[in-house]
Amino acid sequence: MAPEKIEALTSTRLKTDEMIINMGPQHPATHGVLRLLLTLDGEFVKHVEPVVGHLHRAQEWQGQNRTWFQYQALIDRVDYLSGMFTSWAMARAAEKVDGCQVPLRGEYMRVIVSEMNRITSHLLWLGTYGIDLGAMFGFPFYPFREREKLLDLLEAISGQRMMFNYIRIGGVQSEAPPGWFAKVSEFVKEFPDRVDEYEAILTNNPIFIKRTKGVGILKKQLALDYGVTGPSLRASGVPLDLRKTKPYSVYDRLKFEVPIHEGDGDTFDRYVLRVKEMRESNEILRQCLEQIPGGTADELRERRKACNSCGKADCSNCGGDLMIMAKKQNAGLRIKAGEGFDAIESPRGILGCYIISTGGDTAYRFKWRNPSFCNLAALPDLLIDHPIADIMAIFGSIDVILPDVDR
Repeated sequence: MAPEKIEALTSTRLKTDEMIINMGPQHPATHGVLRLLLTLDGEFVKHVEPVVGHLHRAQEWQGQNRTWFQYQALIDRVDYLSGMFTSWAMARAAEKVDGCQVPLRGEYMRVIVSEMNRITSHLLWLGTYGIDLGAMFGFPFYPFREREKLLDLLEAISGQRMMFNYIRIGGVQSEAPPGWFAKVSEFVKEFPDRVDEYEAILTNNPIFIKRTKGVGILKKQLALDYGVTGPSLRASGVPLDLRKTKPYSVYDRLKFEVPIHEGDGDTFDRYVLRVKEMRESNEILRQCLEQIPGGTADELRERRKACNSCGKADCSNCGGDLMIMAKKQNAGLRIKAGEGFDAIESPRGILGCYIISTGGDTAYRFKWRNPSFCNLAALPDLLIDHPIADIMAIFGSIDVILPDVDR
């Protein structure tokens, strides 16, 4: 065949019939029970419809049919990888309605356990994302090495490895056990070197770069139109992080940078940004350990002996700053009548909680703003004209938790 005919055939894309297939809800890489209804032209995606509802946690309904005390223990199961943040959002909204002031030490404890939880969430994402891209050579076990250390510390202070129920309305449930702060400090010192190891394996890996660079580009305006928040938004160059733009708790006392990536906003950029976030969370932990009122648990016991009145909100020596809880925790826990909203920066983005209280032991209304729901909405636009092999690379990069979608 003449060369010009061969060139004409190879440069012309063959016409194929479109095919509609399901990816999920049983697919192992859809991270739960997400169904993607794909319209394919050969190997290329022409239309995507995420079908949710296969998993429904009735998150808001339960809040209106359980007592405040009971509901605190349920909401960790929504975003099960970062339960501290779900508890924190609900507690802050309830405290705003109730007028409750959390003691300073309690606020520092909240930041410490939450930033630890942010790191564990990103580490699990990093390990499973490697599996999604076919990295079955042992890399997924590297992030889980450090994640196990943090989970052991979170278990030591809360009694649980996933469903912590540690952050409560009014503060936190318990003081740190002896030696706990020393172990956290040890982790903070070694973690930067561990992150260097992750990057040595992935960041300049030619296969990883080929699978992620220029893939799933999320433009700034598209991200804003869909209400995308968190690392996926900041990887597109939008500097929105509530810890900086609307500081809460004690974040205004801490010096840290919010990573903002000025690249294309592709899959690789979202990876880079989460790696940088882990480093910054580690820096936040270091500062909190230095600044927390009362110091370590052992130091606190000695100071309380000298103070002899710590534990009282009107303590003339410390002003109640050494307390960790401002509201009595029991089955009769009540919130004053009123309505309020508060939001925090979770590992997946802005997590908000709206509450209406009638003054009883149950809420009249709960409404959640879950980041995974909005982030997932942008997925169809990211997948168009990509080959089917890129679907998991793109979907995994936005880090969706399905119970956070089917709330």
